[in-house]
Amino acid sequence: MAAIGDAISVSSSEEAAAQGRVGSLLIRPIEVVSALLLSLIVVLLLGGVASRYIFSIPVIWIDEVASISFLWLAMLGSAIAIDRNEHLRLTLFLGMFPEKAQGFIQTLASLGMATFLLVMLQPAIEYVMEEWYVTSAALNIPNSFRVSAIAFGFFTMLLLVLSYVVRTSRMRDILAASLLIAAFAGAFWLLSPTLLRLGHINILIFLVGVVAVCLAMGVPIAFCFGIGTLAFLAFSTRVPIFVMIGRIDEGMSSIILLSVPIFVLLGCVLDATGMGKAIVDFLASLLGHVRAGMSYVLLGSLFLVSGISGSKVSDMATVAPALFPEMKRRGHRPREMIALLATGAAMADTVPPSIVLIVLGSVAGVSIAGLFTSGFVVAMVLLLVLAILARWKAARESLAGVRRAPLSTIGRTMLIAAPALVLPFLIRSAVGGGIATATEVSTIAVLYALLVGIFLYGGIGWRKFYGMLVETAALSGAILLILGTALAMAWALTQTGFAQQLAALMTTLPGGWMSFMAVTVVVFLVLGCVLEGLPAIVLMAPLMFPIAKNLGINDVHYAMVVVTAMNIGLMTPPIGIGFYIACKIGGVSPDEAMGAIWPYIVALLVGLVLIASIPAISTAFL
Repeated sequence: MAAIGDAISVSSSEEAAAQGRVGSLLIRPIEVVSALLLSLIVVLLLGGVASRYIFSIPVIWIDEVASISFLWLAMLGSAIAIDRNEHLRLTLFLGMFPEKAQGFIQTLASLGMATFLLVMLQPAIEYVMEEWYVTSAALNIPNSFRVSAIAFGFFTMLLLVLSYVVRTSRMRDILAASLLIAAFAGAFWLLSPTLLRLGHINILIFLVGVVAVCLAMGVPIAFCFGIGTLAFLAFSTRVPIFVMIGRIDEGMSSIILLSVPIFVLLGCVLDATGMGKAIVDFLASLLGHVRAGMSYVLLGSLFLVSGISGSKVSDMATVAPALFPEMKRRGHRPREMIALLATGAAMADTVPPSIVLIVLGSVAGVSIAGLFTSGFVVAMVLLLVLAILARWKAARESLAGVRRAPLSTIGRTMLIAAPALVLPFLIRSAVGGGIATATEVSTIAVLYALLVGIFLYGGIGWRKFYGMLVETAALSGAILLILGTALAMAWALTQTGFAQQLAALMTTLPGGWMSFMAVTVVVFLVLGCVLEGLPAIVLMAPLMFPIAKNLGINDVHYAMVVVTAMNIGLMTPPIGIGFYIACKIGGVSPDEAMGAIWPYIVALLVGLVLIASIPAISTAFL
């Protein structure tokens, strides 16, 4: 299992630097532009909120400028993520190969990415030319100014990937990988007349087989979907590749998704200002003296902090360093701490403003206000089952020397944490109450966090703030490129008629909606292990939600089951990506933590069964 220790590559900037960044001269101007674009989006959205709610004068062109800036931010951020090696990828299987073979496989994976980008570049340019005849409603300018971001992003990423290959790969590996890619492409092209007659078998060959092979080689997930879809359209259909660009544009450009980079930035502000640590300190002073108290503090901190950052990685990185030393002193074993951290983060992902909930609402057409309200209640159920298990596990916890914190300490930590504690409830109530959209609330929350951080928590220097903007652009670009290619793949899947046949099959299952719910749980547990949350949602939501609706399942209830199952899969070893992230943050070997996490996974599954079988848990407060 030692090879699995680095099973997921969500590399930090330091790690990327250690591997040798290859595009410094090209990427630095892009980082500056990305930081400016993100700042512009925040300012524009704040201006829109002020004009609408304070002056009652809606400014129509703000949304259009924000939409143009958003797509450029997404594509430039994707390029930055290429340079930093921050695109999400699965390296579990790559680590199992001999060291000599790994170099060739990595070269093959990189050249596969480059091939995809090169092939897609011409349709992207054609898309720009086609969109010249479409003008925006408010600014009255050609839509080409917006969609040219896709062509520029593909070209920039192609240069960065090729630069990386040239600088890090041996020439014989480059030649061998190039010949192998050409051989496979030629073979598929020669077989295309036969493939055209195979029907749904092509789904297994391209959308399952090619994607699975790319995943195993360590190709970033966004490019796995892109390569599989490109091969499917090119070799087994008569659909022009040009159509795929439009689907990628659609997947990345939804106005609802504007809140994704803003909430990512909010998580960075949370980490930089120490607002998350203030919440942890307050809960520790309040509950730290009771048996299993530190476990309660860890779970409660994840619950509250996630309501600010919207990111599991940010949640775990904030909570673990603040609590693990004291938990170790009390006799908690590191593997148990990691198990609780990982499953607690899975629990917290339904707490608003979860980015997963925002994306799900956008893709499946579900009310984000309803998802935020229901997610809070569902997280409480999962928090309860984990707390019960933690209490049972703490029977032998050492409380020697532990004293109840004096009221003065509790009061002081509460006073310090109060501005931070207000934020998650402000976000949930504003969106859930219909006062503002998720995008509007995200910008208000960033402004609030910045002001509170500057005046109450020590502030943020300009250099650090610039770094946060660039980091937000890179992470947002990686997320949004996954959404774009996943939507293209989902579209290709639905065009085969497979979705209609799947719906017909599902509606005939014995047991009605409960059987369908059981199938849903299994599907998203597996997909959560392999694909991570966002791509699994974008791929399956267009297929599964219409079936659920036909069976009379409330869309918010179904969404809660989907997100919970997916998050449990995400933390389930030996493949679950989130489990390895938790191990990395906590500094514990995955093979050590793997044996300890199963009781916590079972506890989450118990909570999932309750959520799936009792719709009122999800719908009672809507």
